[in-house]
Formats: sequence, structure tokens, C-alpha cells
Amino acid sequence: MKKTQLALLAAALGYFVDLYDILIFTIVRTKSLLSIGITEQDLISVGTFLLNTQMVGMLVGGLFWGILGDKKGRLSVLFGSILMYSVANIANGFVTSIEGYATWRFLAGIGLAGELGAGLTLVSEMISKEKRGLGTTLINLSGIFGAMTGAVVGGWFAWQTAYFVGGGMGLLLLVFRLGVVESGMFEQVKQQNIRRGDFFSLFRSKKMTIKYLSILFIGAATWYLAAILLTFTPEISKGMGMEILPQVPKVVLFGYTGFALGNLSCGLLGQYLKSRKKALMIFVSFMAMATVFYFFFAGKSETWYYGCIFLIGFGTGKNASLFTIAAEQFGTNIRATATTSATNFIRAFAIPYALLFNYLQVYLGVVGSAAAVGFVAFGLAFWAMFQLEETFGKEMDYVE
Repeated sequence: MKKTQLALLAAALGYFVDLYDILIFTIVRTKSLLSIGITEQDLISVGTFLLNTQMVGMLVGGLFWGILGDKKGRLSVLFGSILMYSVANIANGFVTSIEGYATWRFLAGIGLAGELGAGLTLVSEMISKEKRGLGTTLINLSGIFGAMTGAVVGGWFAWQTAYFVGGGMGLLLLVFRLGVVESGMFEQVKQQNIRRGDFFSLFRSKKMTIKYLSILFIGAATWYLAAILLTFTPEISKGMGMEILPQVPKVVLFGYTGFALGNLSCGLLGQYLKSRKKALMIFVSFMAMATVFYFFFAGKSETWYYGCIFLIGFGTGKNASLFTIAAEQFGTNIRATATTSATNFIRAFAIPYALLFNYLQVYLGVVGSAAAVGFVAFGLAFWAMFQLEETFGKEMDYVE
């Protein structure tokens, strides 16, 4: 197998395990917390705390692994991060207290933070500019299948088993990665006397800062779906007046089936239009309209609920194009730092969104609160869309 194909396969399988492990808490939240003694009325507050703990870990890990990827190499991240989150997820299956749960979600979050950014950076530097979008689309598509697998495993098996499966898959993939080689583009920069992995260089000019923040705000809309609409499905659907509540594993499955089709469609549309920015605008707009539709019609029945989540999931398929743009926006000496930190800062938006959701419930109720958070998320995303520059076909062999 050629080194580029091997790197692509390793990154794709890595994101499969990565997204499985990130979302497994969302999938097994209710039954795992009830089994360790959390009362039903505390499920939202404890669930928010644990979700935020995982996301704080990813925030810390995004900085650590990103800087390490530019200083030591992309492969150091691919090996170190997967080992850390695999062990943490296996340990998570043995917890019996909130403190233990929080500890392992935090450590798993740190490990999970390195996977996607390092994989995208490595593949983007090894694949031709004409096929770069297709490569990152395949990586994102594989990750979505990981989320769908998590929905099946989390729905059919005990919550402990779901964590053991995620950790076991990661350890198997670690062995497979032994044949992957480092990016030649990085090796060339490594020989030069150029400062690498300087996170603060992203904020030393207005242009660079706006580029970075724009990627964060567009990507954060995806985590509105994952952190609010999926995680708190039982509470939101009850607030909509539904008598038969949707099952969280099924909701995740429908959402990420749409996400899979959306990622493939958005990636191919960007290639066809030769513009990732136009494809992003189309899909962000679709997601916003689908979310409005959700608040008007999802409460009619289980079928309507699953259908609305599928449509929102399809709109979130912009990630394939967004993460390609993220890798193309920055030079080789800070590319891993920017891409890895951005993917995790995006995920960390789950923290303020969850906190805002909790806070506004007192004034707007569960459904109104979820809608208000969506308004904020899409407002930021649309502002950011007009700040990004087009990067389709951009050469990546340069430094900042």
C-alpha cells in the first residue's frame, strides 16, 4: 500500500474511533448515570457537568497535541493521543462514582483532542491539491460511521461494554499505525530554522485572528446539534409535549446518518463548484432552516422527530469542507497547531452552549432555551462565513 493511501486509511479509521468515543457519553448518558445512583431529576445537571469536563479535557488536549504536532511531528500525536483515549475509555467502563466518571472523561477528552487535527494535517500535506477535498471527505465520512456504530453498540449493549469496545478499537488501530510515515512537507520545514508550533502567532495580526475565529464559529454550529439537541433529547422532547419520547441511540443514528450523507454531499459539491466556501454557505443555510423546522414540527411524533434530526444532521455535513479549509488556511510551521486546536475549540463550544442552555431554562423553558442557543450558534456561523477566504486548490508548501 502506498504511503499516502496508508496515511489516509489510518486517519479515516482514527476518526471512526475518535467520534465513536466522543459521542458514546451522549449515547449512554442516561442509563450509565442512573446505574451509578444519579437521580432522574439530576440527569441534566450531572450530564452537563460531565460533558463539560470532557470538553475541557479536549480544550487542553487541543493545545497540547497541536503544538506537539508542529514541534515533534504529526505521527507523535497520532500515536500518543490514541493510546491515551483508548486506556481512558476502557477505565471509564469501571467507574462507580461521579468523581471517577469525571476523571476518565477529562483524560479521554485530552486524548481525543489530537486525533482529527493530526490526521487531517498529515493527509492534507501528503495528498495532491486536486484530490485534497476528497481525502478529507473520506476521513469525515469514516468518523460519522463511528458515531453510528456507537449508537448501535450503546443502544444494544450495557454502557460499560460500549466504553470497552471504544477503547479496544483504539488499541487495535494503534498497532495498525506502525506502518504510517511522517509528512515530507513537515520533514522539510523541520530542517529549517523556523519557529514551529507557536499558538499565539494565530493572534498577532487581525487577519490571522479573524481567519481562526471564523473557522471556530462555523464549526461550533455542529456542536449545537451534538451538545444540545442530541444530548438532551429526552428533556427537549418531553418539553415539546411528546408522550412517547424518542430513544437517544436512535436519534444519534438518524442524526449521523444525515451527517454522513451531508459530509459526502458537501465535499463533492465543493469539488464540483471548485469552491469550498460556497459549499459551506449552502450547507450552513440548510442546517439553519432545518433547525427552525425542527422546533415547529419535531414534537408531532417520533417519526417527525427522527426526520427533523436527520435533516439537521445533513446540514452539519459542512465539516468535510470546513476542516479542509482549516488545514489550508495556515503555513506548515503552525498548521497542526491551528488545525488541531481549532477542531477542539469547536468541540469546546459545547461548554458555553450547555451552560447557556441550562441558564436560560429558568426563563424560557427547555424548548425555548434550546432554540435561543441555536439562534446564537447560527448568528455566529453566518457572520464567520463572510470572513473566510477561498482556499480551493491552494498550495500548502509554505510557512507563516
